[in-house]
Amino acid sequence: MAHALEELIAGGVKGRHVLVRSDLNVPLDGTTVTDDGRVKASLPVVKKLADAGAKVIVMAHLGRPKGQVDPKYSIKPAADRLQDLADFTVEVAEDVVGPDAQKKARDLGEGEVLVLENVRFDPRETSKDDQERASFAEELAHLTGERGAYVDDAFGAVHRRHASVFDIAKVLPSYLGDLVATELKVLSTIIDNPKRPFVVVMGGSKVSDKLAVIDNLIGKADALLIGGGMSFTFSAAQGYKVGRSLLESDQISTVTQYLERAEAEGTKIVLPTDAVWASEFSADARHEVRSIDSLEDGEIGAEGQGLDIGPKSQELFAQYIKDAQTVFWNGPVGVFEMEAFSGGTRAVATAVAESDAFSVIGGGDSASAVRNLGFSDDEFGHISTGGGASLEYIEGKTLPGLEALGV
Repeated sequence: MAHALEELIAGGVKGRHVLVRSDLNVPLDGTTVTDDGRVKASLPVVKKLADAGAKVIVMAHLGRPKGQVDPKYSIKPAADRLQDLADFTVEVAEDVVGPDAQKKARDLGEGEVLVLENVRFDPRETSKDDQERASFAEELAHLTGERGAYVDDAFGAVHRRHASVFDIAKVLPSYLGDLVATELKVLSTIIDNPKRPFVVVMGGSKVSDKLAVIDNLIGKADALLIGGGMSFTFSAAQGYKVGRSLLESDQISTVTQYLERAEAEGTKIVLPTDAVWASEFSADARHEVRSIDSLEDGEIGAEGQGLDIGPKSQELFAQYIKDAQTVFWNGPVGVFEMEAFSGGTRAVATAVAESDAFSVIGGGDSASAVRNLGFSDDEFGHISTGGGASLEYIEGKTLPGLEALGV
């Protein structure tokens, strides 16, 4: 059984080094953080430990540098944002477990925080070799001295069998961070005991990325609203022509089975009835609203592609959301980054924000979408920090980071 953070603090952390796995994997525009949601979510546990007098060492990754030191993936912009938000001192190491990290870890004062450089700069972090990961975990643990402890507060990484998530828990006394505990409480509630109607909105580009989630939700959700590029595989399964829209032909038979199963098990799969049909994948592409049963019949024709759900679909989705008591949303329903194709995602976000339902935004692109479209976090019940992790948890998978903590 996992030990809670409160147990660690109650046992006394003043003067002790505590290694915290945080999630600082934020989107950047150059060196500017464009969405600091994960930094803000990581702050409370770091602050709680600093306030208790711990010498806090934060580990985190940013992007996928593939085991190489790459300045564009430096953790520094995220660490700088943490310092902006914090009322304690935050230093940044120039390496991960090298001389600078070792010296700064030794010199840390009580209540001070050191952020290590991107842990993925070391190839052992993501290695498939157990011994390589274990050696990296040992070096990370060595930074904490004789009375170190480890806190996992990075829900966005718990689905990874990485050294700073999985192997480190075998080396140091380990504790469950508050952020991870909250995520687990929220997600387990909506899966095991949701208030009904329970409505799930699924978007994103590939249906193959969400197959296991859909499979696990059939019979649990009352309605499953499918948008985004993945919806066109469902439309094709129903016999509609979808032009050059995203289509996974090899998944049509699986999707057909899901449609049949859902009807038998009491889950209503709701698909778009219209789409914003574009001449090309471009912000300034010619576009028109077309009914799903006549996508290829307009001026743009069969060379077109669907880049957003249409206005009738927006109304349809909004009505299901309005009537819900619990809403889980993962994945934008259109190319929200382009203004012409952002209407569907904005409509869904508005409906969820205005709903009386307990709402959970499933992290990743969904979280970025609602923030970039101007919505604030407090308009939703819970915004998950883990896109992939939340999906795998809902799939029912065993997540390595949780397994290591005994959860």
